Amino acid sequence: MSNLNRLFTDHPQSVNETYFEHMGVATSFGSRMILAGFACMVHGFLPFLFTKTGSRTIQTLNTEMNEARVRNAPRAAVAE
Repeated sequence: MSNLNRLFTDHPQSVNETYFEHMGVATSFGSRMILAGFACMVHGFLPFLFTKTGSRTIQTLNTEMNEARVRNAPRAAVAE
């Protein structure tokens, strides 16, 4: 595999995802982080709005990431 290909595949493989699976997960996380960031900015000006959006988004994304790590972890070789 060429060095260029490795730039796109090493990290996704390290979390047991294909390039396209990883792209989908990362894009989903990133878009939710951006939306939560906007909500936090609005909250700064209007503190009665979006009072829990930022912290709830962080907690949700953290839970999803940890669950994916467990789900995608390589399975230990089973001794025969």
